Amino acid sequence: MDKPQTVVITGASAGVGRAAARAFAKEGARIGLIARGKERLEETRKEVDKIGGKAIALPADVSDAGQMEAAAETVVKEFGPIDVWVNCAMTTIFSMFEHITPEEFRRATEVTYLGTVNATLAAYRRMIEQNHGTIVQVGSALAYRSIPLQAPYCGAKAAIRGFTDSLRCELRHKKSNVHITMVQMPALNTPQFDWCRAHLTKTPRPVAPVFQPEVAAEAILWSARHKRRELHVGMSSAVIIAANKFFAGLLDWYMARSAVSGQQTDDVLPENRPDNLFEPVPGDFKAHGSFGSEAKEKSNQLRVDYYKPWIAAGLAVLIVLLLFT
Repeated sequence: MDKPQTVVITGASAGVGRAAARAFAKEGARIGLIARGKERLEETRKEVDKIGGKAIALPADVSDAGQMEAAAETVVKEFGPIDVWVNCAMTTIFSMFEHITPEEFRRATEVTYLGTVNATLAAYRRMIEQNHGTIVQVGSALAYRSIPLQAPYCGAKAAIRGFTDSLRCELRHKKSNVHITMVQMPALNTPQFDWCRAHLTKTPRPVAPVFQPEVAAEAILWSARHKRRELHVGMSSAVIIAANKFFAGLLDWYMARSAVSGQQTDDVLPENRPDNLFEPVPGDFKAHGSFGSEAKEKSNQLRVDYYKPWIAAGLAVLIVLLLFT
């Protein structure tokens, strides 16, 4: 029997991180769970243990590099060398840019971008030494195609993509067996729309089409096992990333017309709604958010993308046969 993998997941107490923890738990993985909210983190640990994995809860803030180092060291002492590290932690502000304070923008960047850098460094140092391991960066189609009302998040995800590309080159230069991949996600039904800070009159919502976080977890699990450079999840992600290469100006126009109203429900945003920008929000938030009635539970495009290299090779062979026979 193969030895269970040792996995670390940031942002593990809710949303994509919690769904990913469940996916790895079904494989019997030993998981270090990182998030700020101690109560939800403990609930996730119990959930992982019940499913068939084994977990330790590590309350920590990804924006603090020292806390990431300490968490990584605890995982190694408890479970041994880290095989997979998944970076899910994020926060944002739904707002027109001029209404975001410098302190708010800085905090969103510290968590979503620098938090990924800090966590990656903690994983990288250990994986380089053991010459083994996979780092999975949970990205977004917004890393390529920005939209209004999410300047901090779009900027952070684009920065993560640039940082990851640079690190990937360095790993190749070192001829290292450590692999780093990025999974670009579509809109997902997670609690972020219930607890992220917003300077709006209406309640935030994901841009349709929306997928359940289990679709994201499936992609993360697959990426941890395969040496793919990048994976695009959902037809919406694949199309918007491809279209932005050729029609960026047209997409600017389209997003200006549709994406402001498309990210708000008809419900009035409650005054003084608690948010998780600086502190975790109490409450029973799990993997799913409030948009389950419209969220898709699978992505046919994702399954096609798994076999993209083989499909491309088959098409190349077909073209050669047609040209020379």
